[in-house]
Amino acid sequence: MRTQHALVAMLALALAAAPWMLSDFMLSLVLTCLMYAGLTVTWAMFSGATNYLSLATAAFFGIGAYVTAWGFGTLPYAVVVPLGGVAAAVFAALIGAAVLHLRGAYFAVLTFGLGELVRHAITYFEKSYAHTVGRVIADPPESTTVYLTVLAVAATSVWACVAVRRSRFGLALAGIGADEERAQTLGVNTRRTKIAGFALSAFFAGALGAAMAVRWTYIEPNSVFNPFIGFQTVLIAMVGGAHTLIGPLVSSVVFSLLTEFLRLQFPYLFLILLGLVLILLVLYLPGGLASLWPVLRARIAAFGARLAAQEGGVRG
Repeated sequence: MRTQHALVAMLALALAAAPWMLSDFMLSLVLTCLMYAGLTVTWAMFSGATNYLSLATAAFFGIGAYVTAWGFGTLPYAVVVPLGGVAAAVFAALIGAAVLHLRGAYFAVLTFGLGELVRHAITYFEKSYAHTVGRVIADPPESTTVYLTVLAVAATSVWACVAVRRSRFGLALAGIGADEERAQTLGVNTRRTKIAGFALSAFFAGALGAAMAVRWTYIEPNSVFNPFIGFQTVLIAMVGGAHTLIGPLVSSVVFSLLTEFLRLQFPYLFLILLGLVLILLVLYLPGGLASLWPVLRARIAAFGARLAAQEGGVRG
């Protein structure tokens, strides 16, 4: 675990130099990759381990963004970012206590509806009491500050995921995913574990939403509670392999770049193309790209053994 934490720290330090080395466009792409890396890794930390398909990422992201929209200017940027994570985590814990006894399609539909419910509730509140639809963020932080903040949150999310996967808490989450009833008979408090894992995942989604919100000068519910954020997170995790760590990280980079390319080249078809990719992966590669590595490694080993046998035969 220390080696993995050291690798995360070294990669974060290397990426910290990006604002002084890349153009604004390239820096924006790296920022998007970092955002989805954090969202995907923490989604996989809970949903990949427990097999609870959560579609609530957009709700947590939007809650964090609105904490920034309401608090920025009154509170420092360094305060509203963790506060957005805390708000999302508290909300997730309350909702999780009510719905985490459900599984499968029921849980997925409810968590998707959660984002829509929060979006409509905030829209109603803004129109009724603030007499506005969105919020203008005046005097946002510099782009370098935003980038380094998002990098810090994303790196912390990866660090937390590594720590959770190697801890008893992570084993409890994996036990729930394998056989929840058996895990309960072995002494795991499954209800408390699920709520804690759901809230921890929501914390990082909320913090990323709060950190990214200052990129937009105008924040309104339809943009920050965008279901595409949640679906993209699930897609990236499934493509990379939700049961692994490196898979979602690599997939977040690949798919963030692919999405930008498709959005520019096929502005009216890119969602359809992404949907087709997801269908094909579910049908033919349910374990994600990470499931190809053991097969590839076995073939490389077999090829190496064959070469060694041929060299031995030639020498003999």
